[in-house]
Amino acid sequence: MSKNAQLECFTHAYITCALWSSTDGEGTPLDDGRDADDLAPETLVKMQADCAIFYARHEGAIQCDGAPMSREDLTASESERKAAMAGHDFWLNRNGHGAGFWDGDWPEPHATALDKGCAVFRPCDPYVGDDGLIYLA
Repeated sequence: MSKNAQLECFTHAYITCALWSSTDGEGTPLDDGRDADDLAPETLVKMQADCAIFYARHEGAIQCDGAPMSREDLTASESERKAAMAGHDFWLNRNGHGAGFWDGDWPEPHATALDKGCAVFRPCDPYVGDDGLIYLA
Protein backbone atom coordinates (compact mmCIF):
# COMPACT_ATOMS: atom_id res chain seq x y z
CA MET A 1 0.00 0.00 0.00
CA SER A 2 1.22 3.50 -0.69
CA LYS A 3 2.87 5.67 1.94
CA ASN A 4 0.24 8.33 1.24
CA ALA A 5 -2.53 5.88 2.20
CA GLN A 6 -0.63 4.93 5.35
CA LEU A 7 -0.14 8.59 6.30
CA GLU A 8 -3.83 9.28 5.65
CA CYS A 9 -4.79 6.42 7.99
CA PHE A 10 -2.31 7.67 10.61
CA THR A 11 -3.65 11.22 10.42
CA HIS A 12 -7.31 10.18 10.41
CA ALA A 13 -6.81 8.04 13.52
CA TYR A 14 -4.86 10.86 15.21
CA ILE A 15 -7.68 13.35 14.62
CA THR A 16 -10.35 10.83 15.63
CA CYS A 17 -8.50 10.13 18.87
CA ALA A 18 -8.05 13.85 19.56
CA LEU A 19 -11.80 14.40 19.29
CA TRP A 20 -12.66 11.24 21.23
CA SER A 21 -10.31 12.02 24.13
CA SER A 22 -11.12 15.73 24.49
CA THR A 23 -14.12 17.65 25.79
CA ASP A 24 -15.60 21.09 25.25
CA GLY A 25 -16.15 23.70 27.96
CA GLU A 26 -19.33 21.90 29.05
CA GLY A 27 -17.59 18.53 29.41
CA THR A 28 -19.12 17.08 26.25
CA PRO A 29 -16.74 14.90 24.23
CA LEU A 30 -15.62 16.68 21.08
CA ASP A 31 -16.61 13.66 18.99
CA ASP A 32 -20.23 14.02 20.12
CA GLY A 33 -21.70 15.51 16.95
CA ARG A 34 -18.36 16.79 15.64
CA ASP A 35 -15.72 15.40 13.30
CA ALA A 36 -12.67 16.51 11.30
CA ASP A 37 -14.88 18.88 9.29
CA ASP A 38 -15.25 20.94 12.48
CA LEU A 39 -11.53 21.64 12.77
CA ALA A 40 -10.43 25.19 12.11
CA PRO A 41 -8.29 25.28 8.94
CA GLU A 42 -5.14 26.10 10.92
CA THR A 43 -5.87 23.23 13.33
CA LEU A 44 -6.14 20.78 10.46
CA VAL A 45 -2.90 22.06 8.91
CA LYS A 46 -1.05 21.78 12.25
CA MET A 47 -2.35 18.26 12.90
CA GLN A 48 -1.47 17.12 9.38
CA ALA A 49 2.02 18.62 9.66
CA ASP A 50 2.72 17.00 13.05
CA CYS A 51 1.50 13.65 11.74
CA ALA A 52 3.59 13.88 8.58
CA ILE A 53 6.73 14.73 10.55
CA PHE A 54 6.23 11.99 13.13
CA TYR A 55 5.33 9.37 10.53
CA ALA A 56 8.30 10.21 8.32
CA ARG A 57 10.71 10.01 11.25
CA HIS A 58 9.31 6.75 12.63
CA GLU A 59 7.85 4.81 9.72
CA GLY A 60 10.17 1.86 10.28
CA ALA A 61 9.11 1.47 13.90
CA ILE A 62 5.43 1.97 13.04
CA GLN A 63 5.57 -0.71 10.34
CA CYS A 64 7.70 -3.14 12.39
CA ASP A 65 6.94 -6.83 12.79
CA GLY A 66 4.57 -7.31 15.68
CA ALA A 67 3.18 -3.77 15.64
CA PRO A 68 -0.39 -3.58 16.89
CA MET A 69 -3.11 -2.92 14.34
CA SER A 70 -6.25 -0.83 14.58
CA ARG A 71 -9.46 -2.81 14.75
CA GLU A 72 -11.53 0.09 13.38
CA ASP A 73 -11.39 -0.77 9.66
CA LEU A 74 -10.78 -4.45 9.12
CA THR A 75 -10.92 -3.95 5.34
CA ALA A 76 -7.77 -1.79 5.45
CA SER A 77 -4.39 -3.30 4.67
CA GLU A 78 -2.08 -4.44 7.45
CA SER A 79 0.21 -1.44 6.89
CA GLU A 80 -2.76 0.95 7.03
CA ARG A 81 -4.03 -0.66 10.24
CA LYS A 82 -0.58 -0.35 11.82
CA ALA A 83 -0.45 3.30 10.76
CA ALA A 84 -3.90 3.95 12.22
CA MET A 85 -2.94 2.40 15.55
CA ALA A 86 0.20 4.53 15.61
CA GLY A 87 -1.80 7.70 14.88
CA HIS A 88 -4.11 6.90 17.80
CA ASP A 89 -1.16 6.23 20.11
CA PHE A 90 0.72 9.32 18.92
CA TRP A 91 -2.14 11.56 20.11
CA LEU A 92 -2.42 9.76 23.47
CA ASN A 93 1.33 9.60 24.06
CA ARG A 94 2.18 13.22 23.17
CA ASN A 95 -0.61 14.52 25.38
CA GLY A 96 0.10 12.40 28.45
CA HIS A 97 -3.17 10.46 28.46
CA GLY A 98 -1.69 7.51 30.37
CA ALA A 99 -1.56 5.30 27.29
CA GLY A 100 0.40 5.21 24.08
CA PHE A 101 3.43 3.55 22.60
CA TRP A 102 4.90 2.60 25.97
CA ASP A 103 1.91 0.71 27.44
CA GLY A 104 2.87 -2.77 26.24
CA ASP A 105 1.26 -3.19 22.82
CA TRP A 106 4.28 -2.11 20.75
CA PRO A 107 7.32 -4.40 20.59
CA GLU A 108 10.69 -3.22 21.85
CA PRO A 109 12.89 -1.46 20.92
CA HIS A 110 10.26 0.25 18.76
CA ALA A 111 7.99 1.15 21.69
CA THR A 112 10.78 3.10 23.36
CA ALA A 113 11.82 4.82 20.12
CA LEU A 114 8.23 5.87 19.38
CA ASP A 115 7.68 7.03 22.96
CA LYS A 116 10.86 9.11 22.86
CA GLY A 117 9.88 10.44 19.44
CA CYS A 118 6.77 11.97 21.00
CA ALA A 119 8.87 14.02 23.42
CA VAL A 120 9.77 16.57 20.73
CA PHE A 121 6.06 17.36 20.26
CA ARG A 122 4.50 19.57 22.89
CA PRO A 123 1.11 18.58 24.32
CA CYS A 124 -1.82 20.37 22.74
CA ASP A 125 -5.36 20.86 23.96
CA PRO A 126 -8.30 21.12 21.55
CA TYR A 127 -11.02 23.62 22.37
CA VAL A 128 -14.12 24.96 20.66
CA GLY A 129 -13.82 28.59 19.59
CA ASP A 130 -16.58 31.17 19.57
CA ASP A 131 -17.14 30.34 15.91
CA GLY A 132 -17.85 26.68 16.75
CA LEU A 133 -14.62 25.42 15.16
CA ILE A 134 -12.01 23.39 17.00
CA TYR A 135 -8.63 24.99 17.71
CA LEU A 136 -5.48 23.86 19.52
CA ALA A 137 -4.11 25.55 22.63
